[in-house]
Amino acid sequence: MKLLRILGLAAVVGLSGCDGFTLDPDGGGGGGAGGTFSRGFVFVRGENSGRNLFAVDDNGDPNSPLRLTTQGNAYYPTVSRNGRSVAFVFRSGAASELRTVPTTGTGQPSTVFSSASTACSGCSNFRFPTFNPSGSTIVFTLDQGGYAKLARVNADGSSFQLLTNGSSYVYGAASYYPDGQYVLASAGYTTSQLNFLVKVGVATGSIDVVSFNLGNTAQVVATRPAVSPDGTKVAFDGRTSSGTQIFVALLGQTLTNVTQLTSHTGESGVQDTWPSWRGNTEVTFLSNAGSASNVYRISIATTGAGTLVVPIAQEPSYGGI
Repeated sequence: MKLLRILGLAAVVGLSGCDGFTLDPDGGGGGGAGGTFSRGFVFVRGENSGRNLFAVDDNGDPNSPLRLTTQGNAYYPTVSRNGRSVAFVFRSGAASELRTVPTTGTGQPSTVFSSASTACSGCSNFRFPTFNPSGSTIVFTLDQGGYAKLARVNADGSSFQLLTNGSSYVYGAASYYPDGQYVLASAGYTTSQLNFLVKVGVATGSIDVVSFNLGNTAQVVATRPAVSPDGTKVAFDGRTSSGTQIFVALLGQTLTNVTQLTSHTGESGVQDTWPSWRGNTEVTFLSNAGSASNVYRISIATTGAGTLVVPIAQEPSYGGI
């Protein structure tokens, strides 16, 4: 599908001012009104209370996405591996709810867990949900007692558990390993300095440090690490002295061979964030290059600005792998 035919001349001119920018005629997709979704992106559009979720299938039109919610106040969507469900955070004032919604565009959101639940006294500020490979469990980040902690809950709302209770670290986003037994999470001693990665056991809460540094360039993780579907690599958005870029590294007992994937010649202060894997050799990400917020993809064998796949998006997640 040609992005040019719907984006409009003004939008295309504004976007194409980004150095290295390429319109991708085949890489994005969209279900559109009444469309279908099996594999692709879910993302947020709108500001403040108008934030809603939209799905864009790989085989559709990225300019006519399928709308999944209508109530607004949606944050941090994540797509299940089978592409059938989205977990996200709904906010109303200081209250947070972890919710799920089907990617069909015909179902209503269901509340999985609420910050008002007695199972987690004093919990607030839910964020960064991620499904396990089977879609039966969700790990997410919350605040309690001045600490940012990881928690897990079954997708049906049962068996809530604080995973990192009592840890001296604070935590950012997590990503499941393909075995479903562990998550890889950003961590640090303050939420503004999440500068290392830890492996956390989902059943036991065990914590093993994978790396106390993110390579010679990246300083802290901006939003999230993302484990590749085969479990051999991690992509993350690292803050640097010249903005935020996407990095990829080999993932084992330690972090090795850290490589910067994204760069923007002639443009400073670009924020490349929200990495997801599209298979094992391609990373997708959000970028504000050219003063617009769009989703791009890039092969891990290359370096550059990436290729546009979805325009006008926030907090994207790729699923249906």
